[in-house]
Amino acid sequence: MFQGLRTVIYAAPDLAAAKAWYTRAFGTSPYFDEPFYVGFSIGGYELGLDPDIPLTNGSTVTYWGVGDIDDAFAHLMKCGAKEQSAPTNVGGEIWVATLEDPFGNTLGIIENPEFRAE
Repeated sequence: MFQGLRTVIYAAPDLAAAKAWYTRAFGTSPYFDEPFYVGFSIGGYELGLDPDIPLTNGSTVTYWGVGDIDDAFAHLMKCGAKEQSAPTNVGGEIWVATLEDPFGNTLGIIENPEFRAE
């Protein structure tokens, strides 16, 4: 029944600024670009930006897989993200970190050698 994650949607109260930031942070242009929604294809998944989603301080964090957490963390900080939690080993070879994008969303990154993109 369930096929896995497909899409994560972030609040984007300033859609143009969010689109520019994520284009730079993820190094790709959106494949869908409308005034009501911007969609990026990232490693087979969709990152959506929606100007109509209210920004809330919920408990959900979406983690994007990375090959090297220190490089990805440094890159996102250079792009203007703010550190929430620095790269931390959570067991074995798995590392996680969270940052806040310029729009108040929590952006998680994870280095997990068990889940390499193919």
